[in-house]
Amino acid sequence: MNEIREKSISPTRVNAVTVFCGSSSGFNNAFSDAARLLGKSFATRGVKLIYGGGRSGLMGILADSALASKGNVIGVIPDFLKDRELAHPGLTDLHVVSSMHERKQKMFDLAEAFIVLPGGIGTLEEAFEVLTWKQLKRHNKPIIIINTDNYWSPLDALIKATVTEQFAKPGTQGMYIMVQTIKEAVDCLI
Repeated sequence: MNEIREKSISPTRVNAVTVFCGSSSGFNNAFSDAARLLGKSFATRGVKLIYGGGRSGLMGILADSALASKGNVIGVIPDFLKDRELAHPGLTDLHVVSSMHERKQKMFDLAEAFIVLPGGIGTLEEAFEVLTWKQLKRHNKPIIIINTDNYWSPLDALIKATVTEQFAKPGTQGMYIMVQTIKEAVDCLI
């Protein structure tokens, strides 16, 4: 597992963070608790939350928590998901886009940093895309993976294996920071 290499990953305060997380809550209450605490932490520190715009699962918990604490919450959702009434109705702003590709690009453009909470295939895909873009030097935005209850430990081991087997360069694990707690993640950004 990566350790925090620096107290802060940014010389200045990060004001807008895209969070990738599940549209389901999972069975472990620690995941919901982490989403709730992250949303509240962003709101109380004045950090704008950018996320997938949904009202269910960890996404909904994250947004509800930030909104309940008077936070600024920006959702980005493709029209085909909005039309299924999956869009969160109470956001500060909701961007409706035409495709999943446009959604990821908009979330990327709005963000100064990325945080990854537990999630499924969609969360993995979003996280890997920003990691890939960073590897290709398309950005240098911080990427923080919150390893709630060791959920992402297998991912960290897999990425390490890609380096060991020489499919990825030795610096690959340095493209992200893996932390255990919300406090550690927020401390990296402020």
